[in-house]
Amino acid sequence: MTALDPLIITVAPNGAYKQAREHPALPLTPQAIAREAARCRDAGAAMLHLHIRDADGRHSLDVAGYRAALDAVRAAVGDTLVLQVTSEAAGRYQADEQIAMVRSLRPEAVSVALRELDQPALGEAALAAFFGWLQRERVMTQVILYDAADLARWQRLQAAGTLPDAPWFLLFVLGRYSRIQTSSPRDLLPFLQAHGGPEPWALCAFGAAELACAAAAACFGGHVRVGFENNLLLKDGTLAPDNAALVAQAADAARAIGRPLATADDVRARFLAPR
Repeated sequence: MTALDPLIITVAPNGAYKQAREHPALPLTPQAIAREAARCRDAGAAMLHLHIRDADGRHSLDVAGYRAALDAVRAAVGDTLVLQVTSEAAGRYQADEQIAMVRSLRPEAVSVALRELDQPALGEAALAAFFGWLQRERVMTQVILYDAADLARWQRLQAAGTLPDAPWFLLFVLGRYSRIQTSSPRDLLPFLQAHGGPEPWALCAFGAAELACAAAAACFGGHVRVGFENNLLLKDGTLAPDNAALVAQAADAARAIGRPLATADDVRARFLAPR
């Protein structure tokens, strides 16, 4: 990708674990997520990374709960955001349950963590069947990779023909296993050194260096995911008032290097156009 490739900003406004006590503006209900989605769209986001919670505030992959949240967000933003649901296990779900949710919901877009699905209990044949289904159903799929070893495993599965060719979108997670889970732009280097494939990539990062990491991604032709899921702080270390403020920081960084922002329509044309 060139430096002028439109930057895809995804916002992850809540995540699987954070609670309202950690930030008063953390959106947890469908209505709150919908309001935040509209603000983030206006600040420059093209895609929403959606988590939902159950009645006890715990991470949930409930299909009916997802449908309610997606309906609320669509009522607020229409088709001006790509709506990506998470399939994250978060210690509650097994690979077969994660896959069953995605097949039942058939979302426009989904994120899947390779290491969560690539399990002996599932097996490579079932993994291949699921990725083949994602390809055939044209579900925009972002593959989450936590380190360079995950990326190497992804590459081996592709080389073996286990995974079909499709417009996959990779997400590099910076600093997931670092001390006190704080990211640095330097954490991107092992991914860049190992990534030789055609897939576009994005990153997410933890802590106040989220913006510095996002700026590095923008400079190297990648894309970004920001938001309260991974970071509650502005670049100066103060508490962000809302997710839109984090989106606006990333958008400003892109503009500073002359990189345009992608729209939801740009994302769909790139990943969801008929093949």
